[in-house]
Amino acid sequence: MEKIKIALAKGRLARKSFELFNKLGIYKHPFDKDTRKLIFEDDDVEIVLVKAGDVPTYVERGAVDIGIVGKDTLLQEEADIYEIMDLGFGKCKMAVAAPTGFKRKKDKKLRVASKYTKIARDYYLSKNEQVDIIYLSGSVELAPIVGLSDVIVDIVQTGTTLKENGLEVIEDICPISARFVANKVSFKTKSKKIREIIVKLQKYLEMEGKDENN
Repeated sequence: MEKIKIALAKGRLARKSFELFNKLGIYKHPFDKDTRKLIFEDDDVEIVLVKAGDVPTYVERGAVDIGIVGKDTLLQEEADIYEIMDLGFGKCKMAVAAPTGFKRKKDKKLRVASKYTKIARDYYLSKNEQVDIIYLSGSVELAPIVGLSDVIVDIVQTGTTLKENGLEVIEDICPISARFVANKVSFKTKSKKIREIIVKLQKYLEMEGKDENN
């Protein structure tokens, strides 16, 4: 029997996804967060762990049938895949942050440092603003502190890291959460199996919503 192949973003999203799959009977074995394994197999599914930014590529290219990844990655990568549903976990936001008390100089082009350069560029284009986008792969909070940039565009969860580095959110861009995505061909050729997973997820989310409202 042909298995459904699933790509999960390594880290917290993968752990949460495994917990959810266990609860719904999609994948029956417990997940060891300390394992170095990258492929996990059950009777009906095969799960692969990849870097978050690679999930859309694996799904688009058909190496896997479905995946779970953050909305930030989907906005940044723009893969040709189906975004099926918001799973409601891994919640945070994409935001613009600056040193506390920052005052923008209107006669100077704003310098924006970010790992998420496409998201940053699209955001400022939507405001008809021309800015200088600077790509950084890590520790983006350092950029305005040392004068490399004026502001940053980054994911914000609690805001603690920003506060500890003398930064604060000055603009919200969009909410972020885990999304269920599918390869367009697989969605047709393995429709029954994929839809069975979707139905289980939808029922779970509906029950979670009812519990929160009670």
